[in-house]
Amino acid sequence: MLQLPETPRRQVSQVKSLSSLEDAYEQCRQVTADYAKTFYLSTLLMTPEKRRGIWAIYVWCRQTDELMDGPQAANSTPEELAATLDQWQEQLESVFAGHPIQSEDVALQDTIKRFNLDIQPFQDMIAGQRMDLQRSRYDTFEELHLYCYRVAGTVGLMSAPVMGIEPFCDRLQPPWAIPETTPGSPIEKAVALGVANQLTNILRDVGEDARRGRIYLPLDDLKRFGYTEQELFDGVINDQWRSLMQFQIERAHQFFAQAEDGIRSLEKNARWPVWSALILYRRILDVIKHNQYDVFSKRAYVPKRQKLLSLPKAWVKSL
Repeated sequence: MLQLPETPRRQVSQVKSLSSLEDAYEQCRQVTADYAKTFYLSTLLMTPEKRRGIWAIYVWCRQTDELMDGPQAANSTPEELAATLDQWQEQLESVFAGHPIQSEDVALQDTIKRFNLDIQPFQDMIAGQRMDLQRSRYDTFEELHLYCYRVAGTVGLMSAPVMGIEPFCDRLQPPWAIPETTPGSPIEKAVALGVANQLTNILRDVGEDARRGRIYLPLDDLKRFGYTEQELFDGVINDQWRSLMQFQIERAHQFFAQAEDGIRSLEKNARWPVWSALILYRRILDVIKHNQYDVFSKRAYVPKRQKLLSLPKAWVKSL
C-alpha cells in the first residue's frame, strides 16, 4: 500500500522536500520503464511532452492500484483501506488545486496544466477501487461494465487529451451517459480499450480471484451457461465452462474491435504504444484458448518473443 504523507491540505504549499519538475518526470520515467517495459519502449516514439505526460498518468494509476493490491494492502482491514482511499482522494484534489504533496505529484500537476486534464476520470478510478471494498460479486454485465470503466476505462479519458484526439468536448461523461444519438463517440472509443483490457484481466485471473473469494464473471452469465459458483471455486473445466469462457472472450473481442477505431483517431505519433497494448492484451485471450480455458492452474501470458514480434505489426498499423 502506498504510504501517503499526513500533510494537511492547507499546508501542502509549504512542503520543502519535493523534487524539481525534471526530477519528478524522471522518477515517473523510471517507474514506467521498470514496471511496463514494452509500453515504455513504445512511449519513446511520442513527442517528449506527450511521453512525459503519459508517464505521469501511468505512475498515478499504478499507485492507485497499489493501494488495494499492493503487498501492504493484504494486511490492512477494510476500514483502513477505506481511510487510505479517502486520503488518496484528498491528495488528488490537492494536486488538481495546484498543491503537490509528493514528488510524483509535481509531474502530474504539470501534466494536468499542460493538457487541461479533468479530475473526473481520476475520481472515477478511485471509486472503482472502493467497489472492491464493497462487493465480491457482480450480478449482471452492466454492473461489471461500470467496474471495468472505473478501474481501467478511465485511463482512456485521462490519456486521450495527452495523446491527442478530437473532438473531445464531452470528456466529462462516462460512456453510458452519452446520448443514444451519438453512437460510437470518441468517448466510447477512448474507454473501450481499457474495458477490453480489464475484461481480459478478469478472464486470465479467474482462478486467482476465486482463491480470494471473488467472482468477477457476471452471475447471470454463469446461470445462462449452467455453471455454478461452487464449480468455479473447485476449478471445474467442463463443456459449460468452455462455452461460458468462449462467450466472455467474444465479448472482450468486441471491445477490442471498438477500441481499434478509437486508435485510428489519435494523433499519429501517439498510436504505436496504444496499438502495442491492444495487440498484446488481445493475445492473452488466444493463450487462454490455447490452454483449453484452464485459468485455474495455468496463467495465460504472452512470451517475450511474441511480444517483440508484435511491435512491428503495431508499428505498421500506426502509420
